[in-house]
Amino acid sequence: MTGRRQQPTEGTTIRVAPMIADATGRLVSAGVESPRNDAELLAAFVLGVSRGRLPMVDRFTAEQADAYRRLVQRRVDREPLQYVMGTAAFRYLELEVGPGAFVPRPETELLAGWGIDVARALPAPVVVDLCAGPGPIALSVATEVPTATVYAVEKSPAALEWLRRNAAGLAPDTHVVSGDVADPELLGDLRGRVDVLLSNPPYVPAGTPVPPEVGRYDPETAVFGGTDGLDVVHPVIARAAELLRPGGALAIEHDEEHAEALPELLRADGRFDRIDRHVDLTGRPRFTTARRNQAASAWQTGSP
Repeated sequence: MTGRRQQPTEGTTIRVAPMIADATGRLVSAGVESPRNDAELLAAFVLGVSRGRLPMVDRFTAEQADAYRRLVQRRVDREPLQYVMGTAAFRYLELEVGPGAFVPRPETELLAGWGIDVARALPAPVVVDLCAGPGPIALSVATEVPTATVYAVEKSPAALEWLRRNAAGLAPDTHVVSGDVADPELLGDLRGRVDVLLSNPPYVPAGTPVPPEVGRYDPETAVFGGTDGLDVVHPVIARAAELLRPGGALAIEHDEEHAEALPELLRADGRFDRIDRHVDLTGRPRFTTARRNQAASAWQTGSP
């Protein structure tokens, strides 16, 4: 018989390798950047094994094969791999992510690592993560620096749900705060007491082309930062100047086009020094760090 594909019957098994090869081809055609990687990760996910053990598994059950086809189709439709699998790796963590959560990017691990190194040098640091999303930075600090008191601030109700879920499972002592960085009263009881403030705010300039995974699935408010990409950066700097103690450390991730603009904003504020630019593993400008200088802040002097 020809012309009709027979459905697998109960007990049927299907070879893994040809299905991965077919999935890879489909992902290539869909324009996915890492087709073989994604096809293998999805196969390992369905089989319940690590990617490294895939060569030791020869066959899918019929049910596993059907599940694999469905997941591959979602990836062909350019749904983020992390949404399809339900988790995103970040440093030593596996974070739960899904619709409404900005998918953590590997380059942000560099900013988190910088903040962790600074916090580790202090006996009992107070650390704030502004625009925390599902919590990659805040929860990395909380789990890698157990002496730290960590505050994770997020505005989006959808992202807050993922943040609370991840904090409950990974670092339940983390203080999850529903708040807007534009609110001058945000974390008012911490003014002048914060040792490290970290932020990966929305910073992509409006109209910038982005991959389908970002444009269709990442929350727009977590990606784009206004015409020049700096709409949220301005209040982040203002909150940092108020919350950090003298000598406190600041790190802000930014677009590569902001390599000059962000340090200039910090210098223009007048309350920061030791301003440094940092690049990612590809050599692109990725985040800027600074220290709160010794000048008295508005809350200390009573000035407006």
